Parts: sequence; C-alpha cells; structure tokens
Amino acid sequence: MLDEKAAGTVTSGAAPTRVLPPYPEADLMHVIDLLPPEERARYLEIREFLQTRIRAASIEYWNREEFPFGLLADMAKFGLGGLQTDGSTKLFKGLMYTEVARADVSLSALVGIHNELIVGMIDELGSPEQKRRWLPGLEAFTQLGAFALTEPDHGSDIAGGLSTTARRDGGEWVINGAKRWIGAGTIADFALVWARDESDGHVKGFIVETDRPGYSATKISNKIGLRIMQNADIVLDEVRIPLENLLPGATEFSRANELLRDSRAWVGWQAAGIQLAAFDIARSYALERKQFGKELARFQLVQQQLADILGNANASLSMMVELARIQQAGKLEMVQAAMCKATTTRLARSSVAMGRSLLGGNGITTDYEMAKLFGDAEILYTYEGSYEINSMIVARAVTGKSAFV
Repeated sequence: MLDEKAAGTVTSGAAPTRVLPPYPEADLMHVIDLLPPEERARYLEIREFLQTRIRAASIEYWNREEFPFGLLADMAKFGLGGLQTDGSTKLFKGLMYTEVARADVSLSALVGIHNELIVGMIDELGSPEQKRRWLPGLEAFTQLGAFALTEPDHGSDIAGGLSTTARRDGGEWVINGAKRWIGAGTIADFALVWARDESDGHVKGFIVETDRPGYSATKISNKIGLRIMQNADIVLDEVRIPLENLLPGATEFSRANELLRDSRAWVGWQAAGIQLAAFDIARSYALERKQFGKELARFQLVQQQLADILGNANASLSMMVELARIQQAGKLEMVQAAMCKATTTRLARSSVAMGRSLLGGNGITTDYEMAKLFGDAEILYTYEGSYEINSMIVARAVTGKSAFV
C-alpha cells in the first residue's frame, strides 16, 4: 500500500490535502533553536504573518513600482518598526531582516534602513527633544525617515567626496546640495541629511523635514529591482532648518560610520532571506511542475540546483549567525561586516540565477515570483557598498595595503 505521506497527500475522507515536504522551513542548521524561547515564539508568529500577508501582496506593488502604505500598520503591529529599540538580541533582529526579505526584499530594505539608520541614528546620536519628537512615530510606522547620504557624483567615495554643504546663518542652518538613491525620499516625513559644515569642514547629520521650502524629491523609476522602495533624487536649495535640527552626536562622520558598519552587515541577512525565498519557490515549483511524465524534482540536474541553492542559503545564514555573535559581544568591525556583505550577496546572486534557470520560461515573469528575486538580488549586490568595494575593504584589512585610489 502506498504511504500517504510519501505520495504527498493525506486522506480525510474528502478532498486530499497537501503535505509539506521535509524541512519545510529549509533551516537545516537549526538556527531557530539558538533563539531563547520567547524570541523563538515571536519569530514564528512574525514569519507566519510575513508569508501569509506580505509575500503575495507585495508582487503587484513591485510590478507597479508602488509603495504599499496599507501594509505598514500591520507590520507595525508585529513590532517591525521598533526592532532597534525593543531590546531584542542581535540574532533575533537579524533573523527578522531575513524573514522580511524572504517575503519581499524591498520591504526588508525599508525595515532595515528604518531601524539601522533612522531609528538607530536618532536613538544613539539625537538630542532628548529629537528622540521625544520622532521615535514614537517611527517605532509605530506612522512616520518615516530617509537616510540622505549618497550624492549624484559621490557613491563609493562619499566619505571624502561629499559636497552637500551646511552653513550657519543666525539661528538657522542653510543646506545646499543634491542626494541620489535615497530610499523613501519621496514619502518620508524627514530626511537625515549629511552635509559638510562650511565653517570647519566636518560632515554632520541634520534632520530636514521634507515640507521645508527648498526641499524637493523626485522618484527614480524604471529600476530592475527593489521596485517597491521609493528611491529618490533629492535637491536641497537654500533649505533652512533651526539650529536644534543638528544631531548633537553626529558632528563628525566617524559616528555615522559605526552605524553604517552595522547597516552593511544587515544586508547579509537580506541576502540569506532572498536565498531562502529562492529555495522556497524553486522547490515548490519542482514538486508541482511535470515534464516528460514526472515531477521536475525527480531530475538529477534539478536536484543539483536545489541542493546548491539551499547550501548557499544555509552557508549565508550560518555566516550571519556568527556575525550576530560577534556583534552582540561588541566586537564587530568593518572588515567582518564587509566580508559578510560581499560573500552573502555573491552567493545570493548565484542562487537566484539558478532558481530562475530552474523555472525555465516561467522564471522570467513575476507571476512565478523568481523573476522578482532575480532583479532584487542585483540591488543587494550593489548597495551599501558594491561587491568590489567591500572586497577591497576586506583585502585592505588582511594585507595592510589599500587598493583605493
């Protein structure tokens, strides 16, 4: 008699129901077991929400390059707006970034930048008044901020080449310049603008409300990935802000670098998440799609691709678990963050390419999701320091020789 589980169904006297394949969550290294019980329970609850509410809903927003404002309230209910300040372990926070990316990479970019660079900057570098004014709304996702660092002519060399300026004029700062690729720049309530103080040459951080005269933001369209994230070109033309809008802890760029290091590490969690998503989609497709009279999952080449995708995903996740351990101990340096970001995004690029190939012609339409991941992986490979820049950071650290011009 054929075993019902082996056949992929169980019978209850009515319609058959699908049985999950072995290792349904693809966590072969049992990473979830490293979480304390309370965080594990919360993790499972949020993962279920992301997979049932966010994953499918994100596809049409991605296709249309629209932002899903209606999903923010639901995400806030699960605490995704306040991961930076809720006392969670580094491992839990990282796994949350992974699971949001597993559902949608654009929204994981929003959640990550929001927590690491907006909430984190204000919480660590802001004044008491700035914290009182902004943190409650940010943590509830009723307000959004934009991190405005990169410029049209300065990306990889932004630390030394930043050209946006700030000058004091009586009781105000006057900001002039342009920023590019700024996530949420068209929808944010304020931008954290990095500008060079004309008086001392130091790069400092300023809160610039987006409704101030002289601030304008234009959406960057026609992207191949991260299409839900509303990236923008920003122009700051004699924008006046009060003196108290300067972040008191961000009067030198070195303070920003500490948080940028953590943000670079965060992309590694995204890379693990997109690979788990690629495996989820590829395995499901291989078990359902039939060619030559049998499921794709029975073909050796398909099994090889599935094994490679899963191996890449678990290698990336395991690497990030070790990074979380180092980070929790306060020992994280830029070299580890750069190595993890470069390695995991390289593996992610490979994994989604295999996934796209496995789906054949169906791999080039977002109806089957893999094409969406294929485009998003290119963005992970490039932002928060390109693959090449991060590789050179690692090589500089281990050779003592800089290849930067």
